[in-house]
Amino acid sequence: MLSAGLSLLDRSRTRAGSDDATALRATADRARQAERLGYDRFWVAEHHGVPGVAGASPAVLLAAVAARTTSIRIGSAGVMLPHHQPLVVAEQFATLTAFAPDRVDLGVGRSPGFTAPVRRALRSDRIRDFGADLAELRDHLAGTAAITAHPRPDGDVPLYVLATARGLTVAAELGLPVVVGGPLLGVADDPAPGLAALAAYRDTYRPSAAAPEPEVAVSLDVLIADTPARAEELLLPEAWAMAQARTTGVFPPLEPVAAIRSRAMTAAQRRYVEETASAGIAGTTEQVGARLAELLERTGAAELVTSSSTFDRSALADSDAALAALFGRRPDQSSSASAAARLAPSGA
Repeated sequence: MLSAGLSLLDRSRTRAGSDDATALRATADRARQAERLGYDRFWVAEHHGVPGVAGASPAVLLAAVAARTTSIRIGSAGVMLPHHQPLVVAEQFATLTAFAPDRVDLGVGRSPGFTAPVRRALRSDRIRDFGADLAELRDHLAGTAAITAHPRPDGDVPLYVLATARGLTVAAELGLPVVVGGPLLGVADDPAPGLAALAAYRDTYRPSAAAPEPEVAVSLDVLIADTPARAEELLLPEAWAMAQARTTGVFPPLEPVAAIRSRAMTAAQRRYVEETASAGIAGTTEQVGARLAELLERTGAAELVTSSSTFDRSALADSDAALAALFGRRPDQSSSASAAARLAPSGA
């Protein structure tokens, strides 16, 4: 049994032959299922102008998730701060706490947008200081800014930074927890650079009132199936979408495995499929458990954030359940009292 916090990130991925509204409703349904399975936290994300992702408005989507759940922590992974004024983000998430008190987390990132037209539409091509915006956002939530934002939060709203190497530096300076993924984890490649960046984050961390100690969560695709071959198949739809994005500039809806297998991929697309699939962890329960144990020990992470998606929603639900069991969760286990206390920043 693995000992760490366990969270689920759902990006509201669309499927071929299905519309955006279906994807958003499925996210809310998955949150309710995650709560039933004993997950500690449920995250949603922010993407704009992406055909394969329906989740564009984290605060609005989280309101729907809050209405369908009662105990699981809910949050954003994340709100892209270059797209917003810090005051508005503080107001949105303070409003959420009125409907889900002491359950709301605010993860923020700095991605400027998927394509140049999207960046222009978002006005995110303007120069912004991420660290300054993040500090201002924290002050608004704490009530220490030059103006007092309303509504005032009903309880604390813990802040998290979706961190690249630069993001780790900012988080350390401000005394904030981080969520890391991708190259920093070194799942498929040399882990040394990522480990060095995490060590620097911990070594230079400046304690804050909300988070006296550095705190790391790791995020990646994790899929469990009865056989290794079936688990690898579950990784394929997301890997193929990433390969298309890198070779055509369009990030499409997820497709069935059979449809992908019938396609004639270019050499570049095959390479990108392999790279994306190798960045995740897939296999049987025993295989995944061993690899996750190594990852959690190597990174010193206090929490796993699984960002898995695949075309087959039923298989995805089975994988979510198997992962929860791997972490010792049981259906209908409360994820509010003990889990909320464990996962909120230690000074919150």
